[in-house]
Order: sequence, then structure tokens, then C-alpha cells
Amino acid sequence: MKTNYIDGYKLKVLLENATVTLEKNKDEVNSLNVFPVPDGDTGTNMLLTIKSALKQGLSIDDNNASKVAQAVSQGSLMGARGNSGVILSQLFRGFANGLEDKEVIDIETLAKALKKAADTAYKAVMKPTEGTILTVARECGEKAMSIYSQEEDMVEFLAKVIQHGNEILKKTPDMLPVLKQAGVVDAGGKGLLYILTGAYNALADETSALSLVKESMPVVVEKPRRREHIDTDDIEFGYCTEFMINTSFSDIETFREEIAVHGDSLLVVGGEGIIKVHVHTNNPGEVLEKALKLGELSDIKIDNMRYQHEEVLLKDELIQMDLEAEQMEEFKLDKKYSVVAISIGEGIDALFKDLNVDVIVSGGQTMNPSTEDILSAIEKTRGEHVIILPNNSNIILAAEQTKHLSTRSISVLPTKTIPQGIAALLVLNEEAELDDNLQMMNESIKNVVTGQITFAVRDTEFNGKGIKKDDIIGLSEKDILASGNNTKDVAIELLEKLVDDEKSIITVMYGSDISEEEANELVEELEEIYDDYDVELIYGGQPLYYYIFAIE
Repeated sequence: MKTNYIDGYKLKVLLENATVTLEKNKDEVNSLNVFPVPDGDTGTNMLLTIKSALKQGLSIDDNNASKVAQAVSQGSLMGARGNSGVILSQLFRGFANGLEDKEVIDIETLAKALKKAADTAYKAVMKPTEGTILTVARECGEKAMSIYSQEEDMVEFLAKVIQHGNEILKKTPDMLPVLKQAGVVDAGGKGLLYILTGAYNALADETSALSLVKESMPVVVEKPRRREHIDTDDIEFGYCTEFMINTSFSDIETFREEIAVHGDSLLVVGGEGIIKVHVHTNNPGEVLEKALKLGELSDIKIDNMRYQHEEVLLKDELIQMDLEAEQMEEFKLDKKYSVVAISIGEGIDALFKDLNVDVIVSGGQTMNPSTEDILSAIEKTRGEHVIILPNNSNIILAAEQTKHLSTRSISVLPTKTIPQGIAALLVLNEEAELDDNLQMMNESIKNVVTGQITFAVRDTEFNGKGIKKDDIIGLSEKDILASGNNTKDVAIELLEKLVDDEKSIITVMYGSDISEEEANELVEELEEIYDDYDVELIYGGQPLYYYIFAIE
């Protein structure tokens, strides 16, 4: 029996099976990441994005395919995490726009939607790189357009599109040298094909695991809350932290005791290779770091409960007001600039606050905040112009999406590291015009060199050099410049390659895994080596990265 169309219900089924398929293969997609740092992995970011899309799609009580697709697009955009998640959200956006308000999707409409998806994703990226998820998406769209007029069965049509996509995926190492060097195909492209394959399997079998994903989604019940019942001063531990650990570690009681010292409201349960954790803490990064030693993390969610309570207060207050101008006075934009910074680490957070950052979004390595997280932070600010400092290359695209979701004046400064974010803040002039400030801040980014010391999360080869799992590695931008077994030695080797005569200051930010004594020992040695430089030491408290260096 031939399948000729997809209605709104079938579209939900396809998306759901696509989500389940990606979730089953997430670890494989993550393993394809070339750079071996403990960062937000491609498979994890794509999965969190598509789960947000699915949740929104399932909320539509309508069999109209276009309406479902638009909801899916909105959900993916709000939930987009990391570059791969943002690109996936743009694919969903283009797909929805390509349906042209069709209640049902026929083969021609599907082909045009796949093509529109790829076109939209390409336009969303300033400098598209071939050999990535973009290439796979474009080739799938072009294949669909070239064959749809000869196809009568949507199942066979989609099978041919996916087959072509897999053939292109195998060629990605020839398009992107870094993939060939590491001996892998593109992770994002692989993730996309798992999504398409999951949709195909649901379409071919006419069956669904619809209950599987629904059961995993929390039911949110909105209850009226009264202002007098909320007192943020009583919140001892401010961050509600939840995540899953994929691990073979079975001594749950020992792990529970290890993280119990970091907070309260602790829940640690597990079975069949998965441990689920819930804890209220003031240092989510330290908890995540301990968890990372047991295995790979997924479904990371960190909420600032103090901000949540403050938001509730605002909403309750607004409901009680008549919305007249004099009653809204305290909520107006009352300053020229507000800054939102993505940060992780107690010391780094404090430094940003000292530099007048209005709202800090917790995130960075291993937990890229979603577009919705950043948008929520923007809504808490009162500046006429909002400047966002992503401070991570994998967060810039998600931050950029907020411009399309808010009527506020939003500028995203492309800061890829914490030192770049700090350097930009130091030149922000509250009296200057926006364009002048952005120009000065962008110039300041170019004048700071960042070095970072972390560890390799997997074996790989980089620039002809073998890197083993757990090796200490020294990074600058996307280059591994030093590696070894001793943190201090690797740090000194890295700085030898980054410090030059044009610089005069070396700032050392030490992380949560480094003691103050260890940090001081490194600084003393650096002062001897670079006696003409000012060497400053700051407690950053960042997880996973032993040291962050700013060289100016």
C-alpha cells in the first residue's frame, strides 16, 4: 500500500520517532566530535533542540500539518542549543515555511519543504562551511527536488533521499580536512540523517512510539501563586540542577554522598546504565564536574530559583495592576545599556557582576544555554540597548536567534571566551552611542589572547599529534598547542607559544579543580619566566577548565 501524504497527526508521529532514533544514537553522534574537549556535544545539543520542538508540536490539537510544523519550528527555535541545535532549528523553520499552509503534505510539497529547509539554514549561518550538516541538508533537498515528479510512494521517495544523504555524509571528510585527519564523518550531518531515518521508519511502518516520548515529558500544571508566599531570602541554594549520567558506575550511594555536600533537595536514582540527579546548589559546575567523571551527561537543566521567584513576583504584580502608565513606571526601560553574559564559575560570575553585567546566564562548556534561556535573561533587563556576551563559540548562534524573538534592541558581541567578554566590558562607555561602543568592544576582543587548560575526553589525532583520553591539553581558539600529563607543565608550554613582546599582562583564572596553593605556584614560576610582565591571579571557579589565561 502506497503512502501519498502526511497529515498533522502523521507529522507528529514522524517527529516523535525521529526524536527517539536520535536519542538512541546520541552517543555515536557525540563520539564524532573532532575536538576532544569537554564541551556541549553535537548529539546532545541536537537532541535537546528536537525534544523542545516535539513538545511544542505535540501540544497542537489539530490535524493540520502546517500548523504542527509551525509549532515544531517555534519549539525548536526556543530550545535551540549550540551551533548544531540552532542549525537544526533553522531546518525546522525552513521546512515549516516550505509547507505553504498545506493541511496535508504530498510528495511535491515534502520535496519543496526539504529544499526550503536547507536554504533557510544556509542563510542563517554567516560563513557556511561545506562538509557539515549544511551540506547534507542541501544535498537531501536537491535530491528531493530532482526526483519527486517521478515518485508515487512517499516511503520510497524518502528512502532515496536518505540514501543520497548517507552517500554525501561519507564524502564529508574529503570536504573538510579536519574530519579526514580525525577519521570521522561530520557529527551534525550524522545526527540529521538519524532524524530523517527515524521519520522514515515511522512512515514505512505506519507505527509509532507516541507514548514513549509523551511519558518522558513533564506535565506542567499552572497554579496561581501569591506574592506573600515567596521569600527569596530564604533560598539557601539558588540553582535547581538536573541532569542524566550515562555510565557503567553502579555505586549510587557513594556518588550521592559525594555531591550531598554541595546542596540540598538531593535526589539520585539510577538503573540500567543511567543515573538521574536533582539537587539545589550554589555551584552547579562543581556538581557537573563530579558527574562527568562517571560518564557522559545529558538533559542538563539549571534554573536560577531566585530569578524564577523574582519573575513570579513581577508577573503577579502585573496581573494586579490596571496597566496604566503611572502604575507601570517601575517597569520601564530606565537605562541606556544592559549586558547579559553567559558565564560559569563562582569567581567569574562575581567578576562579571563587578563589571556591571545585569544578568548572568549560567552555561558554557558541557551545558550550552538555549535561545529561550538567553531570551528570558534579556526580558529581565531594563536597558534601551541589550548587549549579549556569549563567551563561547558554540553559544553565539543561539544568542543571535533572540533578535528574531524580541522587540528589544539586541546586539550580540561575538565573544568566544571569558577573557574576550571581560575585555569588551572594560571599554563599554555608558555615554557613548551604540555603534561606537560596539566598534570599541569588537576591537578590544581582537587585542586579547586566550589560553585554556583542560583535559581530553576522547582519543583523537590533531595536527598529526596523537591525543589520548584524559591527557592535559592547552588550547587557544580551536588549536591544541600543548599536551602532557602535568597541568603546570602544559600551562607553561602553552604560554610560551602565546606570549609575545607586544603584550604586558598575563591574567590567570584558576578553576574549581585547582587549589589556591597550586595556582600560586604557577604564578610564581610565570613571574620568573616573564619578569617584564604583570601576572595577575583570579579565582574563576570554572569547572572542567583548570586554567583560563588572558594575555593582553
